Amino acid sequence: MKKIFSMAAAIMMAVSVTAQEEAGKPVTFAYEAGAEVVSAYLWRGQYNGSLSFQPTASVGFDALDEAIQFRAGVWASLGASDWAFKQDKGDGSGYTRFMPEVDVMLSFTAYGASAGINHYYYCDGTSFFNWKSVEEIALNEGTSTTEFWVGYNFDHFFGQDAYINWYTTFAGNDLLWNEDETEVRRAWSSYLELGYSYTWDHIGLTLGGELGMSPWASDLYGNSKFAVNNISLKLTKEWELEPCTIDIFAQGMLNPDGVNTKNAIIAGAGDDKLYLQKLNATLGFGIWF
Repeated sequence: MKKIFSMAAAIMMAVSVTAQEEAGKPVTFAYEAGAEVVSAYLWRGQYNGSLSFQPTASVGFDALDEAIQFRAGVWASLGASDWAFKQDKGDGSGYTRFMPEVDVMLSFTAYGASAGINHYYYCDGTSFFNWKSVEEIALNEGTSTTEFWVGYNFDHFFGQDAYINWYTTFAGNDLLWNEDETEVRRAWSSYLELGYSYTWDHIGLTLGGELGMSPWASDLYGNSKFAVNNISLKLTKEWELEPCTIDIFAQGMLNPDGVNTKNAIIAGAGDDKLYLQKLNATLGFGIWF
């Protein structure tokens, strides 16, 4: 399965280069790098940790005046909940933990339609690509997951950022046990996200909203049937400063279905109760080049 990434990149490159040759326009190199500091790490209706530093970088190319785009990137999160050290008193109560998250992403966009692959890895000492059988993973062989996604952005219709994305996990630690935990299968955990944002350009202020739902039973998202598990609002203020852009933001997130206690891979360092809250919020600062 490791060939998936190289094959996807080759196909995307070939499609874009062909389109550019037909249009007689050059393919342009694109890149982005930056980082955010957030007071809480929020993701798809879940509280994933407290104060975190989250750097990211991506490279790729644009074609046909950015109508066609390819990106390959990496994102990481290092938070206060990702490490903890405790002296072992001989009773098995001691532990040492350092488990930041590292994600690898590939995406391709053409005229508003997008598709991509996201790989989530938690630095727990297991293999980076946890592409094993369901039976092997059930024996606690690794925590990483890999998902495929497709989406569409309607910005050319509305003049603002409006989108719909569908994500499905197809590899890694995404299992679903029966009630007596005697049989296990792949859950194919999926997530449907609707988003819209409006920007007041003259003041550099953006208000965005997201609605997320898990369509069937998933331990990854903590639901036993269809559930709306993410309603969030985010207010961002941005400043354009050469050679960078900086922003500050505030976000509130409500999980109407409840919280996910099954997928708490790492207990929080002093903030365990926050994993159990339906309503969470974060403040953040970002810088982008």
